[in-house]
Amino acid sequence: MVVFILVSTFVILFVLGVPIAFSLGLSTLATMLFTMDFTPAVTTIAQRMAGGINSFALLAIPLFILSGLLMAQGGIARRVIDFSKAVIGSLPGGLAFVNVVSCMLFGAISGSAVAATSAIGGFMIPEMNKAGYDKNFNAAITATSATTGMLIPPSNILIVYAVASGGVSIAALFVAGYLPGILVGLSLMGVAAVYAKRHNFPAGERVPFNVLVRCTVAAIPSLFLIVLVIGGILAGIFTATEAGAIAVLYALALSMFVYRQLSLADLRQILLKSAQTTAIVMFLIGTSMAMSWLLAYENIPTIVANTLINLSDNPFVILLLINLVLLSVGIFMDMTPAVLIFTPIFLPVAVELGMSPLHFGIMMVLNLCIGLCTPPVGSILFVGCAIAKTSISQIVRPMIPMYVAMFLALLVVTYVPELSEFLPRFFGLMD
Repeated sequence: MVVFILVSTFVILFVLGVPIAFSLGLSTLATMLFTMDFTPAVTTIAQRMAGGINSFALLAIPLFILSGLLMAQGGIARRVIDFSKAVIGSLPGGLAFVNVVSCMLFGAISGSAVAATSAIGGFMIPEMNKAGYDKNFNAAITATSATTGMLIPPSNILIVYAVASGGVSIAALFVAGYLPGILVGLSLMGVAAVYAKRHNFPAGERVPFNVLVRCTVAAIPSLFLIVLVIGGILAGIFTATEAGAIAVLYALALSMFVYRQLSLADLRQILLKSAQTTAIVMFLIGTSMAMSWLLAYENIPTIVANTLINLSDNPFVILLLINLVLLSVGIFMDMTPAVLIFTPIFLPVAVELGMSPLHFGIMMVLNLCIGLCTPPVGSILFVGCAIAKTSISQIVRPMIPMYVAMFLALLVVTYVPELSEFLPRFFGLMD
């Protein structure tokens, strides 16, 4: 009965267009009112929301949001694109490859799929349009490639998962995301290669060696941020949260004093947007944690775990079912609440099957990355369509092979744990 009230209330609010954070909070409140009075229900929700965001690890999120916004407007995207174009732009369909690699690099620097879509797409989509690429394909490859920034660190959603899982190391998650993120990028490049061959796109012009050197030197300060953040964490110089502050200072210095494409006047709008985005994310986390507590209070995770295990004794089947459920959830729900709500439900099942919490986290985030670029909720789709001046209905068709490529990558990550665990073990971050 509790699950029915919770789910039905949430679905009704969602269909009515109520923002997801309010839908989560109100559906939780409505469900709790069936078992307790109004005052204790409201008090409990307030306590759980406050407790949910009272985490030192979550302090990294506003810092990485701010650093991502600074990078998006500070000239870093342009240097990354020039570098990618100099290295692989001469291949057949090279602009599509440049788009994918640029999104991967910028996502690794900024940790934001939306920032990568906006910054890289703002440059690459018009340029691909001029070269004769279909604008719908251009928007599709940008949106799907931008999701790699959720896997390749620094990634805000991996921090959220670390909090939701109750103990997985953020540093281990950051390192674990590299190989799966690269795998997704290579899968999308394979789709782009087939597209280029079918449409007979010629190879781009090979850049002179001196141009390659110049582009590489110009991009080094931007790419060094990856070394600075991850290297500092692995060396034990600072924590993941402190790395966020380092990223802000470095991005600010790089944008204002090295590239000189950011002025003091620009900071006001960037800080305001950063505060707005942080408020939205933190409110989402608070209401999601309240719902997660309610699910745990009603013993829902145990019920789901027992049900799944009783369905089949084959781990491959159960993991496939979990993936299918998460894929369905990702179509309608943003990544942050999905991670916070479904981690306590499915993580015990995964652990029971012998999967490490770290491996499950990478699988879950990759799964929800697919939902990040699927209608009707996929936020990066709206950004990509706005830049390409097209509609979501028009880019769905060229995205189908990209969805297939990402799903195949998901299956590889799901059933090959070493892909996620090799690097953390190599650096001594997990047993």
